Amino acid sequence: MSSSLIPQCSSCPPHAVRWHRCAVYPSSSLTDAQWTMLEPLLPPPGNAAGRGGRPEKHCRRMILDAILYLVRGGIAWRQLPADFPPPTTVYDVFTRWVRAGVWRRIHDALRDRLRVRAGRDRCPTAAVIDSQTLPAADTVPRSSRGWDGGKRTNGRKRHIAVDVTGLLLAVVATAASIQDRDAAFRLLARLRDAFSTIRLVWADGGYPGRLVGWANQVVALRIQIIKRIPGSTGFHVRPWVWVVERTFAWINKHRRCVRDYETRPDHHEAMVHIAMIGLMTRRLARIS
Repeated sequence: MSSSLIPQCSSCPPHAVRWHRCAVYPSSSLTDAQWTMLEPLLPPPGNAAGRGGRPEKHCRRMILDAILYLVRGGIAWRQLPADFPPPTTVYDVFTRWVRAGVWRRIHDALRDRLRVRAGRDRCPTAAVIDSQTLPAADTVPRSSRGWDGGKRTNGRKRHIAVDVTGLLLAVVATAASIQDRDAAFRLLARLRDAFSTIRLVWADGGYPGRLVGWANQVVALRIQIIKRIPGSTGFHVRPWVWVVERTFAWINKHRRCVRDYETRPDHHEAMVHIAMIGLMTRRLARIS
C-alpha cells in the first residue's frame, strides 16, 4: 500500500507535523466519520493563542490513532509502529488528558449521544454493577495490587456500572484484594455524583450486607440483588446481570484491558474509557 499524507485537522496548529501513513489498521484507525465526531470533543490545542508553553507539534488524529492502536493491540508504548508520532509524545498526551479528565468527558458525550439515538433519555434511571479481576503485569506496583482468593489471581479489579443497554456509566479500579461490596461504596458514590436520575441498581450475590442500607440512606439508591437459582450449578443467565457481563466482553476485545499493565489505577480506568470510546464511535458511524 502506498503511503498517504494525513490531512491537516482543524484543531491542529498550522505547523503541526503531518505524518506519512503507510498503513491503515482496520480494527483501530479512525475513519473520517469517527474523527468528525471526536474532533469537536477534544480540548483546545496547547498554546492556541501563541502565548507561553510549547505549541503542539503532531497531528491530533494520529495521536488518537496511536492510542487506540495500543489499547486494541495490547502492546507497550515503546512498541508503537513508526507510522505514529514518537511513543513518548503519545504517552504524554495520554497522561495529560487523564489528569484533565478528557477521556471521561469524551466517553460521556458519546454515550449520551448513543442513548439518544436509541430513543432513550440522556440520563439513565437504572444501572447494573459488577466487578472483574485481572492479572497484573510487573509494571503494576505492590501498593495498588492484591490477591483475589476467589479467583486465585494477583492483580487488580475493575468495578463498573452500566445502563440497561450495557453502556458504561462509571468505573473504579482497585487492588484485587478489595471485596466487591467494599469497592461498591466508591462506585455508587461516583455513580450518584454523575447521575441524579438513577434510582435502582441491580447486582449479583457479591453485594450483600450493609452496602444495601448505606446505598438507600446515603446516596438514595435501591439495590436489588439478583441471586443464583437455588441448586443450580455452572453458568446460567441471570436477569440484568448478563448485561454487565456482556460489557466486560466488549472491553476484553481490547487486549490492553485483558491484563493490567498500568502503574496507576486511574490510567487503567482511562484505558476502559478509551476502549468504550472506540466501540461507541464505530456504532455511531454505522448509524449516522
